[in-house]
Amino acid sequence: MQFPDLTSQLCRMISNHFAKQKIQVVAGPTTGGIILAYEVARQLGVRGIFAEKKGGEARAFRRGFGISPGERVLIVDDILTTGKSIAEVMDLVVSFGGKVIGIGVLVDRSELKQDYGVPLFSCLRSVTPAYRPQDCPLCAAAIPLVKPGGSQEAAK
Repeated sequence: MQFPDLTSQLCRMISNHFAKQKIQVVAGPTTGGIILAYEVARQLGVRGIFAEKKGGEARAFRRGFGISPGERVLIVDDILTTGKSIAEVMDLVVSFGGKVIGIGVLVDRSELKQDYGVPLFSCLRSVTPAYRPQDCPLCAAAIPLVKPGGSQEAAK
């Protein structure tokens, strides 16, 4: 996302895919979803909001953001791996009475196909294997796991 013109083009793929779905709000999880929610919303001409965590709390809409009952919501994120962030935003939208219309991601790298009960669109599907700790080749080689830019410095 360091190249706004390329990010905009990818967001155009998502906005074009959902253009006829009468989206009213685009929501994303922090951090990657903030920029994408803004840009997809801008392209669709609707509001863009994000859900964030504060400490160890569950995701919440803060900063005056919210969803009105019945609003049609598109959820966007940069990378789909386990689907946890997307599921958290979905649950939050539903708790406000919103209706999740679809999910758009830049890259779907989930090992197993995800079923959220709504259409899932990805600009790119690139399966990335996940390992249990006892099966992890990096763990077996004593190579520390690092999540660049993530909320954890290293998983041990």
